[in-house]
Amino acid sequence: MRSRNPVFSRRGFSRDNGYAGFNAAPQAGGPAVATQGNPYAQPAGNPYAQNPYAQQDLQYGTPPQAPATTGRMTMDDVVIRTGSTLGVLVVTAALAWALLPVDDANIGRSYGIGIGAALIGMVLALVQSFKRKASPALILSYAAFEGVFLGVVSSVVDNRIADGAAMQAVIGTMAVFAGVLIAYKAGWIRVNRRFYGFVMAAALGFVFLMMVNLLFAVFGGGDGLGFRSGALGVVFGIVGVILGACFLALDFKQVEDGLAYGAPREEAWLAAFGLTLTLVWIYLEFLRLIAILNSND
Repeated sequence: MRSRNPVFSRRGFSRDNGYAGFNAAPQAGGPAVATQGNPYAQPAGNPYAQNPYAQQDLQYGTPPQAPATTGRMTMDDVVIRTGSTLGVLVVTAALAWALLPVDDANIGRSYGIGIGAALIGMVLALVQSFKRKASPALILSYAAFEGVFLGVVSSVVDNRIADGAAMQAVIGTMAVFAGVLIAYKAGWIRVNRRFYGFVMAAALGFVFLMMVNLLFAVFGGGDGLGFRSGALGVVFGIVGVILGACFLALDFKQVEDGLAYGAPREEAWLAAFGLTLTLVWIYLEFLRLIAILNSND
């Protein structure tokens, strides 16, 4: 299964990469011929070629366990790198909040710096998404610039539209993360091909409508088609949060598969990158939703 996340789908944890395969069929005439009658021989493409017990694990339907000394990714790796990435983002967001005031005299300059940081962060994210290997420097740089943007935008909403909006958005994002994680671990969310297809179709439709709304706003003025204001804006804000929650479930599935099928340790940076992208999405949707609700008061 491919993740909607370009980070995961291009390099890490997808069924057609070099590390994990789901029921991958051996290539005809290849090394798999030697597996006949030999429970320890490994089929072509098996990431556990160095583990003599992996084939037995696969025969009994349980995920094979990678040796601890082969540099495989662990949950600790994912947690540490995700924490590092989010830590950089939070620190730069706090610095932007403190050093880039959004009063009447400075809001234009501060907002310009924030938008510039967002564009740089987007470029860095695209570069990393198309790289074959994770680059910690790129990922942390993306987090730094994205943090500047979030700090400025959060300050604008918090100080000029809704007092306390930033903290409310943080709490909402944490609640969604915890709720999806609990639901996923409890088996209440089943991430399969149907779930993936539904989420991708909904996400594409959502992004398309937002792009159309932006074009109408740029060329026609006002709020465009009204997808980001009023009652309709609230509906789309809720839909955006729900989509973010679905993306989190997909990301959890990809991380789980990477752990079960022995992705190399450096792939933990891709997991951190993908989770950060999703959490930023959810936070921005919450922030936008709070701003809409307060602007209608």
